[in-house]
Amino acid sequence: MTPPEPQHPVNPLPPVIAALFLVIMGIETAFMLGSRGIVGGPEAVGWRQGAIQAFGFNADVMDWMLVNGVYPAEHVIRFVSYAFVHGTFTHAIFAGVLLLALGKFVGEVFSQLATLSVFVVSTVVGAVVYGFVAAGQPWLIGAFPGVYGLIGGFTYILWQRLGQMGAQQSRAFTLIAVLLGIQLVFGLIFGGSRDWVADVAGFAAGFALSFFVSPGGWQRMRAMIRHR
Repeated sequence: MTPPEPQHPVNPLPPVIAALFLVIMGIETAFMLGSRGIVGGPEAVGWRQGAIQAFGFNADVMDWMLVNGVYPAEHVIRFVSYAFVHGTFTHAIFAGVLLLALGKFVGEVFSQLATLSVFVVSTVVGAVVYGFVAAGQPWLIGAFPGVYGLIGGFTYILWQRLGQMGAQQSRAFTLIAVLLGIQLVFGLIFGGSRDWVADVAGFAAGFALSFFVSPGGWQRMRAMIRHR
């Protein structure tokens, strides 16, 4: 008789999600230890602010590139690198927890490359939209636009499953509606920047991209185009 395969009490994380989480928390740990003088010496106190200046995204930087038609690598990389720099430890923890939760769900359905593409493309689209509509706003930092892209992938999966069950597909958008409602309430109470624009753009990008990168998605889209 063939011995049964060992069962894991907890399903392992998709490797790409685990890697993204480790990078985010590794950078945040360095900032935290540096601010307390544990590593890096006196200069380490300014590591976070220096990283924001060097790797954060700013609408004025994008506007300068578009006006001058010059796209230096140290500025182009900002469209992705801002996702790995956070304002506080709490900011990074919230982003990391959502990344693990949504990334695990999406990564169990999508391939590793597709999951990574949803995160990266949503991060870039979030920055581009923020750059066009949020001129003069503070630096855009943090993984939330990419995480919202994964929420878009999660929503797409639910949308597909509800459709297969014959249920109301609009229910798939409950999570994003709740999150945006919470952001609106906090914004009205405490004020804040327009970084929610990047989050919404990230969600839209993740949802749209899922039509192509989900299992069999490209074949379905090609069949629809041929049918038309």
